[in-house]
Amino acid sequence: MSTILITGANGFIGKNLFFALKELPCTVDTFSHRDDRSELKDKVIAADVIYHLAGVNRPDSDEEFISGNTDFTQHLLELISLYNPGVTLIYTSSSQASKDNAYGRSKKNAEQLILKHVEEDSLNAFIYRLPGVFGKWCRPDYNSVVATFCNNVIHDIPLQINNPDFKLELVYIDDVIGSFIKHISKDYCGKDVFCEVGNSYVISLNELAQKIYSFKESRKTLVTDKVGTGLTRALYATYLSYLPPENFSYAVPVYEDNRGSFSEILKTPEHGQFSFFTAKPGISRGGHYHHTKNEKFIVISGVALFKFENIVTGEIIEFEASSNEIKVVDTIPGWAHNIKNIGTESLVVMLWANEIFDRDKPDTITWSM
Repeated sequence: MSTILITGANGFIGKNLFFALKELPCTVDTFSHRDDRSELKDKVIAADVIYHLAGVNRPDSDEEFISGNTDFTQHLLELISLYNPGVTLIYTSSSQASKDNAYGRSKKNAEQLILKHVEEDSLNAFIYRLPGVFGKWCRPDYNSVVATFCNNVIHDIPLQINNPDFKLELVYIDDVIGSFIKHISKDYCGKDVFCEVGNSYVISLNELAQKIYSFKESRKTLVTDKVGTGLTRALYATYLSYLPPENFSYAVPVYEDNRGSFSEILKTPEHGQFSFFTAKPGISRGGHYHHTKNEKFIVISGVALFKFENIVTGEIIEFEASSNEIKVVDTIPGWAHNIKNIGTESLVVMLWANEIFDRDKPDTITWSM
């Protein structure tokens, strides 16, 4: 079991790394700017791996860049050299290290100190020059435009975009943490000191803003973007993390009549929509056919009689489905269908349709059954 030390554990990346490591069979220790530096020595001695995330990026003066980024790294390296030279060090630098500004120079100087120890003391070290990192627990109005945009859109604060075409290079926090954790694996065989996160994304400020606005709008339109893959998946998870508890839930329209109720829950541009309906005892719903549209039904409460009729041959098929045996019932193009509640209590049916309902081309033709 490895002992892991995280410096800067109270920061955005540090918090995410801490909880990811707590899920693994290892011991996790932390050091933050609130701790006394006299405590650092013993923590360094005990560590097998040190994630050096501590740093300063929004100081009151440029001198704090030097003390927080360069000088503290020097102090940490001295302790490693004296008391634990066999430790593995992973350092979070910044893409700003290639630029001539106070923050970039302080990170570059820290890199140079680490490289010196790699060359002279054979320190096992790895450096990540991270671009903009985004994800849960990042502070709005601090160092992440994604965090700021998410927070502002949720709270109806106008976004200030001076250069909408400006391109951002971003990495998602889960991808960063995934790359970091590889270093504690016994099978890790990385040799290059400078490392990169596997996935990175480029998006303009305008595109980012529109994407985040669409997340908020989806609660009204019920149309959700491709939130299962890539950048959109990461941005949507980040957006949700900024919702206040009072916004954890939202209402959807429910349409009721003497038969029961119907409600659309979720729509997707390419993968259809999800809905549900209820039917009172003895009530039938459906009575139509489709040429191309197809649906999948699941009875989640009650007992239903499904009836299908081939509109060409007149062949009729009937069978029961209930919540006692969950199964999916497909509608078949060219077969009319209806669903009757043959139980004594309300029937509740969940359904998926392969396309969003189009009132101009509904592909839903009434059929007497």
